[in-house]
Amino acid sequence: MDFIKIMNSSEYDFLRENPRLGKRIILMGLGGSYAYGTNNENSDIDFRGITLNLPSDLLGLTEFEQYEDDGTDTVIYSFNKIVKLLLECNPNTIELLGLDDDQYLIRTALGQELLDHKNLFLSKRAAKSFGGYASAQLRRLQNAIARDSMPQQEREQHIYNSVKNALEDFRRKNEMFEKGNIHIYIDESDNPEFQTEIFIDAEYKHLPLRDYENMLGAMNNVIRDYDKIGKRNKKKDDDHLNKHAMHLIRLFMMAIDILEKGEIRTHRVDDLELLKSIRRGDFQKEDKTFSKEFYDMLSDYESKLETATQNTKLPDNPDMEKVEQFVEYVNRKAIEGDFS
Repeated sequence: MDFIKIMNSSEYDFLRENPRLGKRIILMGLGGSYAYGTNNENSDIDFRGITLNLPSDLLGLTEFEQYEDDGTDTVIYSFNKIVKLLLECNPNTIELLGLDDDQYLIRTALGQELLDHKNLFLSKRAAKSFGGYASAQLRRLQNAIARDSMPQQEREQHIYNSVKNALEDFRRKNEMFEKGNIHIYIDESDNPEFQTEIFIDAEYKHLPLRDYENMLGAMNNVIRDYDKIGKRNKKKDDDHLNKHAMHLIRLFMMAIDILEKGEIRTHRVDDLELLKSIRRGDFQKEDKTFSKEFYDMLSDYESKLETATQNTKLPDNPDMEKVEQFVEYVNRKAIEGDFS
């Protein structure tokens, strides 16, 4: 597929016409299935990129984080925004630094310098970041295969485990827990429709309401997603199940590469046979649950990730002094207009 030709079509004129994009884009490449190599005939084309901040963002009062075009599934991050995400080894953005050469559609001199400095962003944070995303994928998978025939107590326990994981993800990314504590648990319910129910005890002082609302929202999203199970399109959802399963394993593969080898390998050339077999549904049983072989494989990857985390030579955190120097260097170029 000629992605350069697609990018140059009228559908993507916003890349050339938007003043925040155009010549300010320093890096753009494939995203999603085409980036991983797991695409099929139904795969959408996703482009992901990085654009320099305007001088007014850096010296003035304007702000800009990212540009999204829903019609083409294109996301272009500002340089400063993506640096923050890369520092956390965010899986959705770190993969942009690990494409094959022919998967980049735009790569300026500054874009190449960013690729040359990608090791600045690799640290043990990858274990938690990729592990957190893998945990979210597993929750989606578990939630989606749950059936209405599951006993209410068992279903509530299942939701509880997912909510607890969501809370842990939120806790890792926020400091609000220093202002109090929250405890979730299962107990007998007064609701006649439930035998047991999830309860919450919370105690905070001087906590911004919006922070509290965001925390509750993170947990509520899990419950809302779970409630959608009975309203799904069967064929479409079965495809999504296999896609979730595939991405779950892929996330482990990428995390292990980063921790063991210090490499970002987005295009999973050596793993495509396995990943595509998962996506085809080769590990899904007739009742749409997944086979013992799949869960054995998942357990094996979990063990490998734990071992890689313990033995990695990567630092605990990025060298912020070096990161600051590089960011200042790039942003000076952005201000001076020297970004060819």
